[in-house]
Amino acid sequence: MAKHFLSGTGVAIVTPFLENGEIDNTALEVLVNHLIVGGVDYLVVLGTTGETATVSKEEKNKLLQLVNNYTNNRVKLVAGIGGNDTREVIASMKELSLSGYCAILSVSPYYNKPNSEGLFQHYKAIAEAAPLPVIMYNVPGRTGMNVSAATTLRIARECNNIIATKEASGNMEQIMQIIAEKPQGFEVISGDDGLALPLIACGAIGVISVVANAYPKQYSDMIDLCLEGKFNEAREAHEKILPIINTLFLEGSPSGVKAYLSLMGIVKETFRLPVVGVGADSKMKITELLNSI
Repeated sequence: MAKHFLSGTGVAIVTPFLENGEIDNTALEVLVNHLIVGGVDYLVVLGTTGETATVSKEEKNKLLQLVNNYTNNRVKLVAGIGGNDTREVIASMKELSLSGYCAILSVSPYYNKPNSEGLFQHYKAIAEAAPLPVIMYNVPGRTGMNVSAATTLRIARECNNIIATKEASGNMEQIMQIIAEKPQGFEVISGDDGLALPLIACGAIGVISVVANAYPKQYSDMIDLCLEGKFNEAREAHEKILPIINTLFLEGSPSGVKAYLSLMGIVKETFRLPVVGVGADSKMKITELLNSI
């Protein structure tokens, strides 16, 4: 069976900032190279981990273009374009520079809390307008509402340009139902680092990861073992990296992963409000874990 172009480890990359709040182009290039050398399969630009909510449209264009340039066709690229205003999402897909990108990741609407029909119509409109294949993204912890298995399956069956879902609901029963009943050509991608192993065992094709920003080789090697069906070896690797995964969200993301990256000398531990760095206790735990590896 041919490998799906989104199989393996995708990384929702952080956005490095300088102390003055501007995008740190140099650190971004270092990060991109760090991830590619680490063996990840694709990069996701403008995801939640990239603090996209505080990035202007001009900066989004800049980030999309910079990452495309720095990547130089070495790995695939996915652009995060989503929101709670369907018309604005469609306009952004037409206005942003998508040269070099193979798909769009679009988060379900947040704050509005649409019903199932509203969610379906939102994704139907996006699918019809999108210039690239679309990955829907269900992350109830951030959006305030879950996209049910029934709604996801309806979207999968009726919206041909929506080719996958990034599932970060944490609801294994729901995700297994989607995997069991999905149509051919629609795939499931884990949105949780800690659940990627069991989800791949159930039929998911990979993960869009946060922890792989800091540990691309260790994490992508584990995912590759899963995809090869070598779950005993994968479980050993998973147990080693799980304590790191558990520290990433002690005080929210990307605060945790930027703490790791800062200690590694890859990006500065700088953010845009309202996001701030982790506190002293969390930083100590992160430092101890990093030094133990």
